[in-house]
Amino acid sequence: MDKKFKECNREQMFLLPPSLSDWLPKDHLVYFIIDVVRQLDLSEIYASYGGDGRGQPPYDPSMMVSLLLYAYSVGIPSSRRIEKATIEDIAFRVISANQHPDHDSICSFRKRHLKTLAGLFVQVLKLCRETGLVKLGHIALDGTKVRANASKHKAMSYGRMKKKEKELEREVQELLKQAEIVDVQEDEKYGKGVRGDELPKELRRRESRLKKIKEAKVALEKEAREKAKIELDLAQDKIEKREKKAKKSGKKPRGRKSVLPDPEKAEPKNSAQRNFTDPDSRIMVDGSTKSFEQCFNAQAAVDDTYQVIVAGSVTNESNDKKQLKPTVEGIEANVGEHPLELSADAGYFSEDNVQFLEKKSIDGYVATGKMKHGEVVPLVFGHPPEGMSVKEQMNCKLRTYSGRKAYNKRKGVVEPVFGQIKGARGLRQFLLRGIDNVSCEWDLWCITHNLLKLYRFGNYSVV
Repeated sequence: MDKKFKECNREQMFLLPPSLSDWLPKDHLVYFIIDVVRQLDLSEIYASYGGDGRGQPPYDPSMMVSLLLYAYSVGIPSSRRIEKATIEDIAFRVISANQHPDHDSICSFRKRHLKTLAGLFVQVLKLCRETGLVKLGHIALDGTKVRANASKHKAMSYGRMKKKEKELEREVQELLKQAEIVDVQEDEKYGKGVRGDELPKELRRRESRLKKIKEAKVALEKEAREKAKIELDLAQDKIEKREKKAKKSGKKPRGRKSVLPDPEKAEPKNSAQRNFTDPDSRIMVDGSTKSFEQCFNAQAAVDDTYQVIVAGSVTNESNDKKQLKPTVEGIEANVGEHPLELSADAGYFSEDNVQFLEKKSIDGYVATGKMKHGEVVPLVFGHPPEGMSVKEQMNCKLRTYSGRKAYNKRKGVVEPVFGQIKGARGLRQFLLRGIDNVSCEWDLWCITHNLLKLYRFGNYSVV
C-alpha cells in the first residue's frame, strides 16, 4: 500500500522529561479545582498532622482534597474507583501529581476529615457570591430521596420485633437446655473440667439476633418517648395560648380539652421500623420509581441566578414540612442574610411555616396542595379579602399573575439541580452510613455542584 500514516511507535522514549501541565488543556476542570483549593483555608486539616518524622509521610492534604473534589465532580465517589482512576485516567494522574494513593488512604483521609471537608461548603459558596452567581432574589426549596447504604430487607417493624423477641428467647432457652444435657453426657464420657467445644453455631446465631432485636426495640422506645415529650411541650403551649386568648375575650375556649401525652408511657406504633444496617435511615417512597426504599431525604435550597445551592441538609423524615425553618436559618448562617423570595411545593406548607416567612420578611410562595396534571386554575385579581385563613390567603396569592410567575420558578430552579446530581453525576445511593456522615457526604455533592457552576458560568480567576 502506498498510503502514508503517522508513525505509531509505543517504544518511543521521551527525549525530554514530560510535564504534567502539558497533558491536559489549560482550561480543564482539573486545573480549575487545583486553583480553587489553593484559595481555600485547609489549616484545620494541616494542623491535625504531627508526628516525629518516622515512617512514611502522609500525602499532601491539598492534593487529597483536590482529588476528592474532582472525583465527586465527575461522579466517582468510590475510593477504589478513585485509586484505579489515578492509574488509568490522565486527569486523575494530573490532579494527584502522578501519585497513586491506595483506596485505604483515600477512605481514611475522607473519614478523618469528613466534617472539615463538609465545612468547605461555605468557603466555596462565598466564592460563588463574590463572582455574582448568588443574588438571593429568589430561592427554591425542595427535597429528594436518596437510597441509604442499607437494604430495606434488613429492617423490622416494632410489632414484629416484639413477636420475634419472644420466639427467639424461647428458642434460646430450648437450645440452652439441650446444651446442658450434652454437657452432662460429655462430663460422664470425658470427665469434669475437660473443656468441650464452643457454643453451638445455632445458639450463637440466635443469641446475636436476639441482642440486635432488643437493641433496636429499645432505640424505638426511646424515640417514642422523645417524640411524646415534644408533643407534650407543643400541647402545653397550645393550652397556654388558648387560656390567654380566653382571658382577653372573657369567653370560654371552644373545642375539646387537649389530652396531654405521657412520655413515660409512650410506646412506638407497631408499624414503626428500624434498620439493622443503618438505624438512622428510613423506608420512604422513591420519587423516580414510586417504590419503597431504605432512604434519606436530602434537602437543597437553590438560588435562581445560576442554580447555586445556598443551603443543604439531610433528614430521615420523609415529610418536608419541618425542613423549611432550619433551611432558611441555614441560608442566613451560610450567606449572612435571607432571600427576598422563597418558593416550595405543597410538602412544605403549614400555617407556622408561612407565618415564619412573614416574620423574616421573606415573600413566600408555598403550594397549599397538589394539582392534577393539566389542571388549569383561574387567575385571581386584587388583594384577598379579609378574614381568610392563612391557607386561603396563600391559595389566592398563588393564583395571582405575579404569584403564579414566582411559584413557577421553583420547577426550573431546584429540580434541574437534583437531575444534575443524581442523573448526570450518578448519585443514587450514599456510600456512608449514619445521618451525620450522610449529611457530610451530601455537603460534598453540594460543594462540587457549586464548583461546577463556578467553573462553567462564574468566569472565576485565581488571584
